[in-house]
Amino acid sequence: MDIDNLFKVPKFPASGNKRKMPANPTPEMLKKMRMDPEASNESVEKSPAVPEVKGKMRATVEDAIEDDEDRSFAPGGDADYFIEEDEDGRFYGGGLTSEQKDILNIFERAGDEALAESDELTITGIRRTLLKFERAVGKNQDQRSKYPNDPSRFIESEADLDSAIKSLLPLAQVPLIAYPELVRSETIVLLVGLLSHENMDIVIDVVEVFHELTDEDVGLEAEDDEEENEGNAEALKVLIEALLRNSLLDLLVGNLKRLNENEESDRQGVFHILGFFENVIGFNPSFATDLVSKTNILAWLLERIQSKKHDENRGYAAELLSILLQNNQPNRLELGKKDGIETLLKVVSQYRRRNPIDADDMEFMENVFDSLCSALSEPSNKVLFVEAEGPDLMVLLMKERMDAGSKSIKTLDYAMSGPAGTATCQAFIDASGLKTLFSAFMGKGTKKHKTAALLPASEDASHILGIISSLFSNLPSDSPERIRLLAKFVENNYEKVDKLLDIRENALLRLKAADAEVEGQKKALLTEGEEISEEHEDSWYILRLDGGLFTLQIVDYILAWIAMEDDGMLNRKNQSLKDMVQTLRIYHDNVGEDPNVVDASQKEILRELIHALEPSGGQ
Repeated sequence: MDIDNLFKVPKFPASGNKRKMPANPTPEMLKKMRMDPEASNESVEKSPAVPEVKGKMRATVEDAIEDDEDRSFAPGGDADYFIEEDEDGRFYGGGLTSEQKDILNIFERAGDEALAESDELTITGIRRTLLKFERAVGKNQDQRSKYPNDPSRFIESEADLDSAIKSLLPLAQVPLIAYPELVRSETIVLLVGLLSHENMDIVIDVVEVFHELTDEDVGLEAEDDEEENEGNAEALKVLIEALLRNSLLDLLVGNLKRLNENEESDRQGVFHILGFFENVIGFNPSFATDLVSKTNILAWLLERIQSKKHDENRGYAAELLSILLQNNQPNRLELGKKDGIETLLKVVSQYRRRNPIDADDMEFMENVFDSLCSALSEPSNKVLFVEAEGPDLMVLLMKERMDAGSKSIKTLDYAMSGPAGTATCQAFIDASGLKTLFSAFMGKGTKKHKTAALLPASEDASHILGIISSLFSNLPSDSPERIRLLAKFVENNYEKVDKLLDIRENALLRLKAADAEVEGQKKALLTEGEEISEEHEDSWYILRLDGGLFTLQIVDYILAWIAMEDDGMLNRKNQSLKDMVQTLRIYHDNVGEDPNVVDASQKEILRELIHALEPSGGQ
């Protein structure tokens, strides 16, 4: 559409016969023109520019045609271009085509709607909206109670209620003034009560409002106003606490069973409920414990992720399950009680012979594995993992070399760590896991193994080293399983030991760069006259861990165990136990002392290992 042509001023036909009136006509002149129209007509007829017309003036078809031709220059041939009618029935020229009028009307309506919306988001407008909602709820309840068997009598009030609920959605734009008013006016109580409404469309409207009002971005639009953002966060806290006081969590979980996901609207309802749970937990992670302990959400999620057909809500269920188990011991233990370990293993087993079909399916698989890893942080769940033949399944997944193989290595690392992982270590070796593990360790069976000189600094490499470390920690001395493990490092002329030494050398190079960065930060602080605090030391230690120290510690831990069994390793690449002992000392000094933590047993093992190696290290 050419805007310039659309609003171009039309070219009117030139005319030199217009009578001119003085700029300031006198009253007498105006009176004379009004009282003597005939004289005016005669002056027109006698004008030399107007040809004399004989006979009486009559309207003819030709005149009408000429009139149409005169109007033909109106843009688009629009008959209304010159003719509009005012309130008194008089006609005048508007100068706009119908298309131009439509465009102007659109802008005018948009302006009116924006003005109305801004009025509705004031404290007065909010109270008016809430009052309208309360009346709609009351009217619908009254008509439903009077005519329970005659939907035609309450259908209109139900439509009004639907509209009134949706009118609450814009309140998320002004949480600072809207949310306290929602709580004060008891609107929250009415909304929660509507979750038991007979009409599921009304229920879905309500859960959409809850999802929208608790969105993580609520009130964060004021990027430069920190005080306003803090006020919005406090308002959101007041709203969430009010919702939870009214047993909202249990009601929402109950509605998950009422919704039929074969219907699009019901699928959206499930999505909004899961979204609300994520919002609430994101605002306060402690609510995750309440959600699991006070509702049946865990059973619903475990059932939902077993669906054969993948869709958005199945993926969302897996994501929420992962969130509920993250850093939450009570929820992990509850998962084990509900046979959650076995369920998760069943779900991941479908990826044994196939890769995820798309990005959403990949994310679903990762979330299920993450849930399994979180659950395996608890000793009781490790027992359930072995009973459900989890180590056997993980070895099979590794052998198939599908995308799930990488996740299975991570899962085994979690399952085999700590003293509680001893049974998993033994089951892993019984499932012929050593061959598969060291094949991955050496890069065999992959397209890259011919050119890979070092194990890449990847997540897989870290977890493989973690598994080997757990095997040395948990397998009893002189046990058949431990002898089989040591034999792997001796075979093929210590090729796996050489691989470890290559990894160690690479980690040392990375660590030197990290140490240089730490020294630079220390000098900068001392130059500015600041003291080096414990927080600084902790942050520098984390920086060094990420910069290669963690890999170095694990590798030296493994090499130390090998040297304890076979000192032939010391003759390779001029390695000395002194450097390894120093690394293990740093490792030992930074492991926690809490006897209730797995790290405590690791600390004791390190102490004994250092003590056993010190005589050799001093030589």
